[in-house]
Amino acid sequence: MKALVALIFLVQLPIHKAVPAAPFVPLGCDDPESEAAAEVAVNYINGHSHHGYKFALNRIENIRVVPQGPNNNIMFLELDLLETRCHVLSPTPLENCTVRSFTEHAVEGDCDIKLQKLDGKITVLATKCHSHADSSEDVVQLCPDCPLLTSLNDTEVTTTVTAALNAYNSKTAGAYLQLLEIGRAQIQYEPAHIVYAEFAVAATNCSAEEAKDNVEACQPLPDDQSNFGFCTATTVTRPTEDLKVDCQLYGHQVPTPDAPLLSRVFQPTSISAGLLPSVAWGFTNHNLRLSHNNPVASESMSSEVSVLSAKPVAKRAVAQHDKEPHLVSPPLLCPGKVRHFKI
Repeated sequence: MKALVALIFLVQLPIHKAVPAAPFVPLGCDDPESEAAAEVAVNYINGHSHHGYKFALNRIENIRVVPQGPNNNIMFLELDLLETRCHVLSPTPLENCTVRSFTEHAVEGDCDIKLQKLDGKITVLATKCHSHADSSEDVVQLCPDCPLLTSLNDTEVTTTVTAALNAYNSKTAGAYLQLLEIGRAQIQYEPAHIVYAEFAVAATNCSAEEAKDNVEACQPLPDDQSNFGFCTATTVTRPTEDLKVDCQLYGHQVPTPDAPLLSRVFQPTSISAGLLPSVAWGFTNHNLRLSHNNPVASESMSSEVSVLSAKPVAKRAVAQHDKEPHLVSPPLLCPGKVRHFKI
Protein backbone atom coordinates (compact mmCIF):
# COMPACT_ATOMS: atom_id res chain seq x y z
CA MET A 1 0.00 0.00 0.00
CA LYS A 2 2.78 2.40 0.92
CA ALA A 3 4.52 1.61 -2.35
CA LEU A 4 1.33 2.40 -4.30
CA VAL A 5 0.91 5.74 -2.54
CA ALA A 6 4.54 6.64 -3.30
CA LEU A 7 4.08 5.74 -6.96
CA ILE A 8 0.95 7.89 -7.25
CA PHE A 9 2.81 10.76 -5.58
CA LEU A 10 5.71 10.53 -8.02
CA VAL A 11 3.37 10.47 -11.01
CA GLN A 12 1.73 13.68 -9.83
CA LEU A 13 5.07 15.56 -9.52
CA PRO A 14 5.61 18.16 -12.27
CA ILE A 15 8.19 17.21 -14.85
CA HIS A 16 11.01 19.78 -15.23
CA LYS A 17 13.00 19.54 -18.41
CA ALA A 18 16.61 20.68 -18.40
CA VAL A 19 17.01 24.05 -20.07
CA PRO A 20 19.74 23.76 -22.72
CA ALA A 21 22.56 26.28 -22.52
CA ALA A 22 22.59 28.98 -25.12
CA PRO A 23 24.54 27.80 -28.17
CA PHE A 24 28.09 29.13 -28.46
CA VAL A 25 28.52 31.28 -31.54
CA PRO A 26 32.09 31.21 -32.95
CA LEU A 27 33.75 34.57 -33.43
CA GLY A 28 35.05 35.76 -36.75
CA CYS A 29 38.19 37.87 -36.98
CA ASP A 30 36.22 40.97 -38.00
CA ASP A 31 33.44 40.60 -35.42
CA PRO A 32 33.03 43.56 -33.05
CA GLU A 33 33.90 41.39 -30.04
CA SER A 34 37.13 40.26 -31.71
CA GLU A 35 38.07 43.83 -32.58
CA ALA A 36 37.36 44.94 -29.01
CA ALA A 37 39.69 42.23 -27.70
CA ALA A 38 42.35 43.23 -30.23
CA GLU A 39 42.13 46.86 -29.15
CA VAL A 40 42.70 45.88 -25.52
CA ALA A 41 45.65 43.70 -26.56
CA VAL A 42 47.33 46.38 -28.70
CA ASN A 43 46.94 49.03 -25.99
CA TYR A 44 48.45 46.62 -23.49
CA ILE A 45 51.42 45.83 -25.73
CA ASN A 46 52.14 49.51 -26.41
CA GLY A 47 51.68 50.42 -22.77
CA HIS A 48 54.23 47.85 -21.64
CA SER A 49 56.89 48.32 -24.31
CA HIS A 50 60.32 49.49 -23.19
CA HIS A 51 61.78 50.64 -26.50
CA GLY A 52 60.99 51.69 -30.02
CA TYR A 53 57.64 52.71 -31.39
CA LYS A 54 53.96 52.13 -30.86
CA PHE A 55 52.34 49.51 -33.06
CA ALA A 56 48.93 49.65 -34.71
CA LEU A 57 46.65 46.77 -35.61
CA ASN A 58 46.95 45.70 -39.23
CA ARG A 59 44.96 42.46 -39.19
CA ILE A 60 43.50 39.91 -36.82
CA GLU A 61 44.99 36.69 -38.13
CA ASN A 62 43.07 34.29 -35.93
CA ILE A 63 40.91 34.08 -32.84
CA ARG A 64 39.91 31.11 -30.71
CA VAL A 65 37.54 31.17 -27.79
CA VAL A 66 37.48 28.57 -25.00
CA PRO A 67 34.39 28.92 -22.77
CA GLN A 68 35.14 28.57 -19.06
CA GLY A 69 31.67 29.08 -17.65
CA PRO A 70 28.84 31.61 -17.61
CA ASN A 71 30.10 34.97 -18.88
CA ASN A 72 33.68 33.68 -18.72
CA ASN A 73 35.74 33.00 -21.84
CA ILE A 74 39.43 32.58 -22.54
CA MET A 75 40.42 34.16 -25.86
CA PHE A 76 43.51 33.49 -27.97
CA LEU A 77 44.40 36.14 -30.53
CA GLU A 78 46.98 36.17 -33.29
CA LEU A 79 47.62 39.74 -34.40
CA ASP A 80 49.53 41.33 -37.26
CA LEU A 81 50.80 44.79 -36.23
CA LEU A 82 52.62 47.60 -38.02
CA GLU A 83 55.04 50.13 -36.58
CA THR A 84 53.86 53.75 -36.33
CA ARG A 85 55.82 57.00 -36.22
CA CYS A 86 54.99 57.52 -32.54
CA HIS A 87 57.66 56.58 -30.03
CA VAL A 88 56.44 54.55 -27.05
CA LEU A 89 57.00 57.61 -24.84
CA SER A 90 54.85 59.85 -27.03
CA PRO A 91 51.55 60.94 -25.43
CA THR A 92 49.89 60.95 -28.86
CA PRO A 93 46.87 58.60 -28.84
CA LEU A 94 47.41 55.55 -31.02
CA GLU A 95 44.52 56.46 -33.30
CA ASN A 96 46.42 59.65 -34.21
CA CYS A 97 49.72 57.88 -34.91
CA THR A 98 50.62 57.42 -38.56
CA VAL A 99 51.53 53.90 -39.67
CA ARG A 100 54.81 53.87 -41.57
CA SER A 101 54.42 53.23 -45.26
CA PHE A 102 55.92 50.25 -47.03
CA THR A 103 58.43 52.51 -48.79
CA GLU A 104 59.70 53.76 -45.42
CA HIS A 105 60.94 50.20 -44.85
CA ALA A 106 58.08 49.09 -42.65
CA VAL A 107 58.40 47.02 -39.49
CA GLU A 108 55.84 44.31 -38.75
CA GLY A 109 54.92 42.87 -35.38
CA ASP A 110 53.46 39.42 -34.77
CA CYS A 111 51.79 38.79 -31.44
CA ASP A 112 50.02 35.90 -29.74
CA ILE A 113 47.86 37.09 -26.87
CA LYS A 114 45.86 35.25 -24.25
CA LEU A 115 42.96 37.21 -22.78
CA GLN A 116 40.04 36.60 -20.48
CA LYS A 117 36.58 38.06 -20.92
CA LEU A 118 34.83 37.87 -17.56
CA ASP A 119 31.43 39.50 -17.08
CA GLY A 120 32.07 41.65 -20.13
CA LYS A 121 35.50 42.92 -19.05
CA ILE A 122 38.52 41.95 -21.17
CA THR A 123 41.95 41.62 -19.57
CA VAL A 124 45.30 40.45 -20.95
CA LEU A 125 46.74 37.35 -19.30
CA ALA A 126 49.90 36.80 -21.37
CA THR A 127 51.61 37.95 -24.55
CA LYS A 128 54.28 36.68 -26.89
CA CYS A 129 55.53 39.11 -29.55
CA HIS A 130 58.33 39.66 -32.01
CA SER A 131 58.86 42.18 -34.79
CA HIS A 132 60.97 42.42 -37.91
CA ALA A 133 61.62 44.80 -40.79
CA ASP A 134 60.37 43.92 -44.23
CA SER A 135 62.99 42.43 -46.52
CA SER A 136 65.28 44.94 -48.21
CA GLU A 137 64.75 43.15 -51.52
CA ASP A 138 61.00 43.79 -51.43
CA VAL A 139 61.49 47.49 -50.69
CA VAL A 140 64.08 47.92 -53.42
CA GLN A 141 61.89 46.11 -55.93
CA LEU A 142 59.03 48.52 -55.30
CA CYS A 143 61.12 51.63 -54.69
CA PRO A 144 64.72 51.37 -55.95
CA ASP A 145 65.65 54.84 -54.63
CA CYS A 146 64.17 54.47 -51.15
CA PRO A 147 66.74 54.36 -48.30
CA LEU A 148 66.81 51.18 -46.27
CA LEU A 149 66.97 50.67 -42.54
CA THR A 150 70.49 50.34 -41.23
CA SER A 151 71.97 49.08 -37.98
CA LEU A 152 71.17 51.33 -35.05
CA ASN A 153 74.80 51.25 -33.94
CA ASP A 154 76.23 51.96 -37.40
CA THR A 155 79.14 54.39 -37.06
CA GLU A 156 77.59 56.92 -39.42
CA VAL A 157 74.35 56.79 -37.47
CA THR A 158 75.90 57.27 -34.03
CA THR A 159 78.09 60.07 -35.41
CA THR A 160 75.01 61.81 -36.79
CA VAL A 161 73.09 61.47 -33.51
CA THR A 162 76.03 62.74 -31.45
CA ALA A 163 76.54 65.75 -33.72
CA ALA A 164 72.81 66.50 -33.84
CA LEU A 165 72.34 66.36 -30.06
CA ASN A 166 75.43 68.51 -29.49
CA ALA A 167 74.17 71.02 -32.03
CA TYR A 168 70.76 71.20 -30.38
CA ASN A 169 72.16 71.57 -26.86
CA SER A 170 74.56 74.29 -28.00
CA LYS A 171 71.71 76.46 -29.26
CA THR A 172 68.82 75.81 -26.87
CA ALA A 173 68.06 78.06 -23.95
CA GLY A 174 66.13 75.26 -22.28
CA ALA A 175 67.08 72.07 -20.50
CA TYR A 176 70.09 70.02 -21.49
CA LEU A 177 68.94 66.88 -23.31
CA GLN A 178 70.42 63.42 -22.95
CA LEU A 179 70.02 60.51 -25.31
CA LEU A 180 67.71 57.67 -24.29
CA GLU A 181 67.91 55.55 -27.41
CA ILE A 182 68.24 55.60 -31.17
CA GLY A 183 64.93 54.44 -32.56
CA ARG A 184 65.46 54.22 -36.29
CA ALA A 185 68.10 54.98 -38.91
CA GLN A 186 68.42 54.96 -42.70
CA ILE A 187 71.26 55.70 -45.09
CA GLN A 188 70.90 56.83 -48.68
CA TYR A 189 74.00 56.54 -50.86
CA GLU A 190 72.96 57.97 -54.23
CA PRO A 191 72.64 60.56 -55.68
CA ALA A 192 73.57 62.21 -52.35
CA HIS A 193 74.98 60.56 -49.23
CA ILE A 194 72.37 61.14 -46.52
CA VAL A 195 72.09 59.70 -43.02
CA TYR A 196 68.71 59.96 -41.31
CA ALA A 197 68.18 59.09 -37.65
CA GLU A 198 65.42 59.27 -35.06
CA PHE A 199 66.14 59.20 -31.34
CA ALA A 200 64.43 59.65 -27.98
CA VAL A 201 65.75 62.10 -25.40
CA ALA A 202 65.19 63.10 -21.78
CA ALA A 203 65.38 66.55 -20.26
CA THR A 204 67.82 66.82 -17.37
CA ASN A 205 68.06 68.92 -14.22
CA CYS A 206 70.65 71.13 -15.95
CA SER A 207 70.20 73.95 -18.36
CA ALA A 208 72.23 73.67 -21.55
CA GLU A 209 74.43 76.47 -20.25
CA GLU A 210 75.06 74.72 -16.91
CA ALA A 211 75.94 71.50 -18.71
CA LYS A 212 78.90 73.21 -20.37
CA ASP A 213 80.64 73.42 -16.99
CA ASN A 214 79.75 70.04 -15.49
CA VAL A 215 77.80 67.77 -17.80
CA GLU A 216 78.46 64.73 -15.57
CA ALA A 217 76.21 66.27 -12.91
CA CYS A 218 73.23 66.41 -15.25
CA GLN A 219 70.65 63.73 -14.53
CA PRO A 220 67.20 63.00 -15.99
CA LEU A 221 64.35 64.61 -14.12
CA PRO A 222 62.55 62.31 -11.63
CA ASP A 223 59.21 60.73 -12.51
CA ASP A 224 57.18 63.51 -10.93
CA GLN A 225 58.92 66.06 -13.20
CA SER A 226 60.01 63.92 -16.16
CA ASN A 227 60.02 65.40 -19.62
CA PHE A 228 60.83 63.19 -22.58
CA GLY A 229 61.12 64.08 -26.21
CA PHE A 230 61.89 62.93 -29.71
CA CYS A 231 64.42 64.18 -32.25
CA THR A 232 65.09 63.70 -35.93
CA ALA A 233 68.44 64.36 -37.54
CA THR A 234 69.68 64.44 -41.12
CA THR A 235 73.30 64.61 -42.18
CA VAL A 236 74.34 65.19 -45.77
CA THR A 237 78.00 64.45 -46.46
CA ARG A 238 77.95 64.58 -50.25
CA PRO A 239 77.93 66.67 -52.42
CA THR A 240 77.99 69.30 -49.60
CA GLU A 241 78.00 68.87 -45.83
CA ASP A 242 74.87 69.80 -43.91
CA LEU A 243 73.31 68.87 -40.56
CA LYS A 244 69.71 69.42 -39.58
CA VAL A 245 68.16 68.51 -36.24
CA ASP A 246 64.70 68.99 -34.82
CA CYS A 247 63.67 68.07 -31.26
CA GLN A 248 60.26 68.16 -29.63
CA LEU A 249 59.69 67.70 -25.91
CA TYR A 250 56.44 66.05 -24.92
CA GLY A 251 56.04 67.84 -21.60
CA HIS A 252 55.56 66.12 -18.26
CA GLN A 253 53.38 63.03 -18.30
CA VAL A 254 51.87 61.53 -15.18
CA PRO A 255 53.31 58.01 -14.74
CA THR A 256 50.97 55.11 -14.04
CA PRO A 257 51.59 52.40 -11.43
CA ASP A 258 51.82 49.79 -14.20
CA ALA A 259 54.32 51.71 -16.34
CA PRO A 260 56.34 54.44 -14.62
CA LEU A 261 57.99 56.29 -17.46
CA LEU A 262 61.60 56.02 -16.39
CA SER A 263 61.30 52.27 -15.94
CA ARG A 264 60.09 51.88 -19.53
CA VAL A 265 63.38 52.92 -21.07
CA PHE A 266 67.06 52.40 -20.48
CA GLN A 267 68.97 55.05 -18.61
CA PRO A 268 70.52 57.83 -20.72
CA THR A 269 73.19 56.52 -23.04
CA SER A 270 76.57 57.94 -23.97
CA ILE A 271 77.09 57.09 -27.62
CA SER A 272 80.28 59.15 -27.50
CA ALA A 273 81.64 56.30 -25.39
CA GLY A 274 80.43 53.77 -27.97
CA LEU A 275 77.49 52.62 -25.86
CA LEU A 276 73.96 51.85 -26.95
CA PRO A 277 71.08 50.00 -25.29
CA SER A 278 71.86 46.30 -25.61
CA VAL A 279 68.58 45.61 -27.42
CA ALA A 280 69.74 47.84 -30.29
CA TRP A 281 73.20 46.42 -30.80
CA GLY A 282 73.53 45.19 -34.38
CA PHE A 283 69.80 45.45 -35.20
CA THR A 284 67.86 47.69 -37.55
CA ASN A 285 64.80 47.92 -35.33
CA HIS A 286 63.79 47.43 -31.72
CA ASN A 287 62.28 43.97 -31.43
CA LEU A 288 59.00 43.62 -29.54
CA ARG A 289 60.34 40.32 -28.24
CA LEU A 290 63.02 42.19 -26.32
CA SER A 291 61.21 45.43 -25.54
CA HIS A 292 58.16 43.99 -23.83
CA ASN A 293 58.11 43.51 -20.06
CA ASN A 294 55.34 40.93 -19.79
CA PRO A 295 56.54 38.28 -17.32
CA VAL A 296 55.64 35.55 -19.81
CA ALA A 297 56.93 37.38 -22.87
CA SER A 298 58.86 35.34 -25.36
CA GLU A 299 62.26 36.15 -23.89
CA SER A 300 61.14 34.03 -20.93
CA MET A 301 61.63 30.34 -21.53
CA SER A 302 59.28 29.30 -18.73
CA SER A 303 56.67 26.66 -19.38
CA GLU A 304 53.98 29.33 -19.05
CA VAL A 305 54.74 30.49 -22.57
CA SER A 306 53.06 27.35 -23.87
CA VAL A 307 49.66 28.73 -22.88
CA LEU A 308 49.97 31.20 -25.74
CA SER A 309 49.81 28.53 -28.39
CA ALA A 310 46.15 28.67 -29.34
CA LYS A 311 46.17 25.84 -31.86
CA PRO A 312 47.37 23.07 -29.51
CA VAL A 313 44.93 24.21 -26.83
CA ALA A 314 42.04 24.11 -29.24
CA LYS A 315 43.00 20.73 -30.65
CA ARG A 316 43.29 19.18 -27.19
CA ALA A 317 39.90 20.56 -26.26
CA VAL A 318 38.26 19.10 -29.34
CA ALA A 319 39.88 15.73 -28.82
CA GLN A 320 38.61 15.56 -25.25
CA HIS A 321 35.18 16.93 -26.03
CA ASP A 322 34.10 15.67 -29.40
CA LYS A 323 30.70 17.23 -28.92
CA GLU A 324 32.15 20.74 -28.59
CA PRO A 325 33.71 21.63 -31.95
CA HIS A 326 32.96 25.30 -31.22
CA LEU A 327 36.29 25.58 -29.40
CA VAL A 328 37.90 26.25 -32.75
CA SER A 329 36.62 29.12 -34.87
CA PRO A 330 35.69 28.08 -38.41
CA PRO A 331 38.61 28.87 -40.76
CA LEU A 332 36.36 30.76 -43.16
CA LEU A 333 35.91 33.49 -40.53
CA CYS A 334 39.64 34.26 -40.38
CA PRO A 335 41.97 35.92 -41.16
CA GLY A 336 40.33 39.33 -40.97
CA LYS A 337 40.58 42.39 -43.14
CA VAL A 338 43.87 44.17 -43.79
CA ARG A 339 43.68 47.70 -42.41
CA HIS A 340 46.86 49.08 -43.94
CA PHE A 341 48.91 46.73 -46.11
CA LYS A 342 50.23 43.19 -45.93
CA ILE A 343 53.96 42.74 -45.67
